[in-house]
Amino acid sequence: MNIGYHASHEQFSPSHLLELVGKAEKAGFNMVLSSDHFHPWSEKQGHSGFAWTWLGAAMQATSMEYGIVNAPGQRYHPAIMAQAVATLLELYPGRFWMAAGSGQALNENITGDRWPSKEERNTRLHESVEMMRELWKGKKVSFKGSVQVENAKLYTKPLDTPTVYGAALTESTAIWLAEWADGLITISRPLDELKKMVQAFSLNGGKGKPLALKMQISYANTKEKALEGAWDQWRNNIFPSSLLSELNTPDQFDELGQSVRKEDIAHHVLAASDAGTFIDAIKSYSDMGFSRIIIHNVNKWQEDFISFFGEEILPNLKEHE
Repeated sequence: MNIGYHASHEQFSPSHLLELVGKAEKAGFNMVLSSDHFHPWSEKQGHSGFAWTWLGAAMQATSMEYGIVNAPGQRYHPAIMAQAVATLLELYPGRFWMAAGSGQALNENITGDRWPSKEERNTRLHESVEMMRELWKGKKVSFKGSVQVENAKLYTKPLDTPTVYGAALTESTAIWLAEWADGLITISRPLDELKKMVQAFSLNGGKGKPLALKMQISYANTKEKALEGAWDQWRNNIFPSSLLSELNTPDQFDELGQSVRKEDIAHHVLAASDAGTFIDAIKSYSDMGFSRIIIHNVNKWQEDFISFFGEEILPNLKEHE
């Protein structure tokens, strides 16, 4: 079981995040995940640095493994993504993996192109990942489909082939990507729902493939403060993915979030002040088969969270292993 720290580019500046991942490594985290977004989820969050530039700096400054959630095909041509990944893996062999998803209009629709349907985005995603895999093998690639490429070849190849997790928020997406993705990444939710997601993936071609989980929590010295912090920063993110993928601007997300109550957040973010609550939840996810668990403390108090986990959580989890 690998426990990671989620570096939230939407909530913190790149320079602050660089400091935070250094603290996370010293605290005992062994992995970092971030999302590759152009916009934040809310005007209040106020940041959205370029994740790929930051990755080079963060991987040089620390020795941890890094992953990123990316949507190739519209904002980025997959050949350019393949080149970016290959460069990172030449610099830092064995320390990078990626998760590929169909994306949200909030980030991808800045190109001004038509925003495709979910079915079209899925086709584009699969074709993009297959194109990247061929390029990582050193092949010359030409392809005309949802995305097009002509005589592309990587001359700086990765020293090892990266793991590509498929990002899924629904059982139907988990079923679809089970046959071609190297693994599954999803977000925390009630255990019965998560179990159905894992089963859907495993029974349709994903058996034996690695599972990763982004666990959304809010830690503070009281549960009430933790819930307040989660509501302040993350209330725009609790709606179904079919809705969240179609909104175009942070303003639209803020308008949607106005109806969310603090008690609504409690069903989507684990807000607590005691170590036992977090340890029990992480152990439950591990027992379900998740080998990479990335903790996203959704509130603003990152230094307190990192210190708390380093002292109270991570040592107990090593004993569990």
